[in-house]
Amino acid sequence: MARANRRLTRDARYGKYVDGPDPLAPPVDLAEALDAIGEDVMAGYSPERAMREFLRRGGKDQAGLDDIARRVAERRRELTQRHNLDGTLQEVKELLERAVLEERKQLARDVEMDDSERAFAEMQLDNLPPSPAAAVNQLSDYDWQSTSAREDYEKIKDLLGREMLDQRFAGMKNALENATDEDRAAINAMLEDLNELLEAHNRGEDSQEQFDQFMAKHGDFFPENPANIDELLDSLAQRAAAAQRMRNSMTQEQRDELDALAQQAFGSPELMSSLARLDGNLQSARPGEDWGSSEQMDGEEGLGLGDGTGVFQDIADLDELSEQLSQSYNGSRMDDLDLDKLARQLGDEAVVDARTLQQLEQALRDSGTMKRGTDGQLKLTPKAMRQLGKALLRDVANTMSGRQGNRDIRQAGAAGERSGATREWAFGDTEPWDVTRTITNAITRLAGEGAPSTGSGIGPVRIEIGDVEVQETEARTQACVALLVDTSFSMAMDGRWVPMKRTALALHTLITSRFRGDDLQLIGFGRHAEVMEIEELTGLDAMYDKGTNLHHALLLANRHFRKHPNAQPVLLIVTDGEPTSHLESSGEVFFSYPPHPVTVAYAVRELDTSMRLGAQTTFFRLGEDPGLARFIDSMAKRAGGTVVAPELDDLGAAVVGSYLGSRSPRGAFGGGYGDMFGGGRGYWVD
Repeated sequence: MARANRRLTRDARYGKYVDGPDPLAPPVDLAEALDAIGEDVMAGYSPERAMREFLRRGGKDQAGLDDIARRVAERRRELTQRHNLDGTLQEVKELLERAVLEERKQLARDVEMDDSERAFAEMQLDNLPPSPAAAVNQLSDYDWQSTSAREDYEKIKDLLGREMLDQRFAGMKNALENATDEDRAAINAMLEDLNELLEAHNRGEDSQEQFDQFMAKHGDFFPENPANIDELLDSLAQRAAAAQRMRNSMTQEQRDELDALAQQAFGSPELMSSLARLDGNLQSARPGEDWGSSEQMDGEEGLGLGDGTGVFQDIADLDELSEQLSQSYNGSRMDDLDLDKLARQLGDEAVVDARTLQQLEQALRDSGTMKRGTDGQLKLTPKAMRQLGKALLRDVANTMSGRQGNRDIRQAGAAGERSGATREWAFGDTEPWDVTRTITNAITRLAGEGAPSTGSGIGPVRIEIGDVEVQETEARTQACVALLVDTSFSMAMDGRWVPMKRTALALHTLITSRFRGDDLQLIGFGRHAEVMEIEELTGLDAMYDKGTNLHHALLLANRHFRKHPNAQPVLLIVTDGEPTSHLESSGEVFFSYPPHPVTVAYAVRELDTSMRLGAQTTFFRLGEDPGLARFIDSMAKRAGGTVVAPELDDLGAAVVGSYLGSRSPRGAFGGGYGDMFGGGRGYWVD
């Protein structure tokens, strides 16, 4: 038993797990996929298309569909450029030349042969036609003097028969080597019964019992062991169609030669008749197979009829895999990918890559990050938006840390400014404990209770709820925030569309996850303005209507501020252009470029209203246009606000920093990004 165990251990082999999902593999990481999908969605892609694009590109350490498709294309190109279709004809020529040469040698050394008979035989050999098929046919009645020459000539007929059968039934060429007359009779009987079965099927008169009887009698010819006639038809029709495509790819001369040679197959014209009948039955049963296409095969390696048919089947498999990998048809899913065919054509490594992509797609659908809406289209769920927002917020935090000498602002500050006083803890308090006061309270209580004393004083200190005191912080003011984002044509044209959306999502995530008492309203303004939910804004396609209606946006922001009279108004405006449209009293939009004085006056009037409502205002100017800079500077000065001109990569950090600064109890705006740490609202990013 011990010896058997040692042998089992010694013989053990380990490799990649390719027979299904690896039970030991870690779950797929959705973070990279979700970030990439969110980026594409904000660039205007639908979630469905964004997911397809990520699966197509792949990830940092994960091959995508494009990479697998490239390997499929390379494999297909290799097959067509390596091979030609002269293999069988070349083999026939070699056998024929060898037979004629051996016969000439025999005629030359046979001293007992009558000279006239020798001369006649040599004349027959000298006058053979150049066509191999015609030569083989002309030698059908030749009286061979050389035994080896006769054997080579018979091999030609045997080769043709085996090749013809191998075209329809894979493996026949090798199985029928040195076939006997009994073997040939068995083949003829199988073909006769098969044709009768297929013809009955095409008439709708076949039965499972008839199929079972056929398989019981001829099952050895079908190692794939089909369970019913449809499975049998599929395998036979696919190979027969490949054989037909190979024939279509030959020159007319090659086809004529093979047709003439085929009459000599097994020395029996009946074989070709049965095969032609079989091809007709298969085409009737499976007209949808590709019977008509062809390939340009111009390589140096000749293919026999059977091997060539296998190559054409490989090409068909590769074409099918290419279509599956494109995922361009309606209702396409990664589950459509035929992993068995992929393994046969590209090996296990490609299967592992494809299975990982399948698992990734399934995880995206099953993890709650995507759902299908009432219109049938995939949409990012609120959960996905939160995950994406957290990732963007982490990016903002890292950017802001870099701007502050790499200080880690993710944990900067506490929940409000400490006042220096303490008080007893109450349920719901989140302020930090005053450890000194808490322990002092516990010791005092224990002493008053007459706790037993040790040699060094009171024993172990046991803290109770009543002992706990927390550090008081200054009261925090609720903020009413309006983020106005420019959605005009220039934002899309100049590459500012996605940074604008990323900024809005980062700020939305920060407020809804960390500062739930604040109220954020997102307002997009192009030719006109509208209040948007975050999902609507992030999925917004680029606007191509000209117009920058700051007046309408400020109207909506001021309405938001009036709804929250007890909150601190915070006005954040992201724009790359001067106002070129305003809202008339009739509700119609007026547009003019260059900006009309009336349009500017309307915007200034609403900004004054914001100022009277107490709004702390920050303009985020995108672009280097001098006219825009002068206008924004004058507007900010009028409102007592701040101007920030960030690079696009820093826009999110600038807006979030300004918001955090505005929420400081000091109300300071500090430097270029505002007081990012003033009254820091605690651990504001995970």
